[in-house]
Amino acid sequence: MNKNQEGEEMTPEQKTRIDSMTQEELCRKWRFAPVGEPLLQGDTGDYFSKRLKEMGGFTPKISKELGW
Repeated sequence: MNKNQEGEEMTPEQKTRIDSMTQEELCRKWRFAPVGEPLLQGDTGDYFSKRLKEMGGFTPKISKELGW
């Protein structure tokens, strides 16, 4: 079961949003999201992390392009 931070299942909208993001967009969210970002919490966050890894993860090239 996919549950978010509040103990609810990951919404179809959250899954669709994550699935529609590019590798760079996922990396940008991962690096710059504020603490408590719902897409990075609980089972939704686990799915986000899995999706990012499937797309090739955080490459040195993307890291340099994003900066801090």
